[in-house]
Amino acid sequence: MKRIAIIGCGGAGKTVLANRLAALLDLPVINLDAIYYDENWREKTTDEFAAIQRKMVTADRWIIDGNHASTLHIRAKRADTVIFLDLPVRTCLWGVLQRRWRYRGGQYPHGVYDRITLSFIRYVIGYRKTMRPRVATIVREHGQHTQCVTLTSRTQTKRFLQRLGAH
Repeated sequence: MKRIAIIGCGGAGKTVLANRLAALLDLPVINLDAIYYDENWREKTTDEFAAIQRKMVTADRWIIDGNHASTLHIRAKRADTVIFLDLPVRTCLWGVLQRRWRYRGGQYPHGVYDRITLSFIRYVIGYRKTMRPRVATIVREHGQHTQCVTLTSRTQTKRFLQRLGAH
C-alpha cells in the first residue's frame, strides 16, 4: 500500500485512520478538506480542486483522506488501495460530536476547519442512503485495479491497523 484513498462519511474517522496508517507505513497524509476550504471556510471551484488533486496523485506515495465524491474518480484511478469507512450513522454522529468536543470548533492543527451545520448533520444522517451508492459506483468504475477495503465498525478499523502493524 503506497497510494491510499480513505473515504467515508463525516465523523467516520478518516483523518484518524489516515494519521495512524501514515505512522505505520511512513506515508505522507493529505487531508482534502484542508485543500478544499480556505481559512474562512470558502470553497475552491470544482475545476481548481480537481486540478490540485490531479497533481497530488502523480506522487508515488500518499494517503489522501476525504470523501468529495465529485473528484473521487481522480483518486480512485491512481490509488492502489481504497479504504471505505462505512460506519453506522450513530457512530458517525458520535465521531462528529467527539471532534467538536476535542477541538471546540475552529481550525485544527492540520488545517481542517470544524464547522457543524444543520446541512452537515443531514448529510451525515443521509450518507448511507444517498452517498454510499454513489461512492461505491465511482470506486467500482474507476478503481478496478485497486484493493478495496470496507470497514464497518471502529473495532474492524482497529483490527485492520493491528494486522498491518504485525506485518
